[in-house]
Amino acid sequence: MSSESLDPIHVPADDGAPLASPVPLEPTVDPEPRRSFDGVEPSISARGVRKSYVGGDGTPIHVLDGVDLDVRPGEMVSVIGASGSGKSTLLHVLGALDRPDEGAVSVGGVPVAGLNEQGMAELRAKRVGFVFQFHHLLREFSALENVMMPQLIAGTGEGRARERARELLDLVGLAGRLEHKPSQLSGGEQQRVAVARALANRPLVLLADEPSGNLDPSTSDRLHEHLFRVCREEGAAMVLVTHDLALAARADRVLRLLGGQLVDAAPGAPGAAA
Repeated sequence: MSSESLDPIHVPADDGAPLASPVPLEPTVDPEPRRSFDGVEPSISARGVRKSYVGGDGTPIHVLDGVDLDVRPGEMVSVIGASGSGKSTLLHVLGALDRPDEGAVSVGGVPVAGLNEQGMAELRAKRVGFVFQFHHLLREFSALENVMMPQLIAGTGEGRARERARELLDLVGLAGRLEHKPSQLSGGEQQRVAVARALANRPLVLLADEPSGNLDPSTSDRLHEHLFRVCREEGAAMVLVTHDLALAARADRVLRLLGGQLVDAAPGAPGAAA
């Protein structure tokens, strides 16, 4: 199976409005009790990850400079940081869309470094779900068919794929929109289809890059509720990149990407106000 058939998703650049001066991470709703994940093996792990690019003047730009991260099943970790700090690059490396220059990443105990391009594509298809700011739905197919597609690519039979797609679309509140094409859905509905599609193959890891960045506040709130609920019920380890500090505060952990490293962004933590 070729990598082209397993990786049709266009990856947007790291963009979005830069964070202004840091503000306290105070959720707009009562936060859920913080859960303990001690003793649980991580679904995704990164150690000493470094990634650099060459700037226009030939000077290397160190985007990731020794990132360490463990995220466990059902745990939600949010990552905040200024525009251009490398948040999207981090997700690309964690999701085997790109290789680090140094360090190690493993998904479900499988080291990414030991995989060729086809192996990375199969890992993405079977173990990682992606939700980006722009949904990238296939416009000629219905909502149901969009959620079936990654399953069929991974080798799931049509009947099982259809049943799973119906289940997920029902879970995100779209049971009455199964046969609607993207052009017949609102922006929030399209993004909920994208969430269902990301979870179609029961991934160990869900990576979300500004999933509601192009939606109005009311629609965003509804999408977030679906995203968090589905993540908990499916047991996926989620890494969420966002500029929305109230949304970030609802995660089990809030980290800031600062100087190429992840630091605790909880109030009072070292680096939280940097």
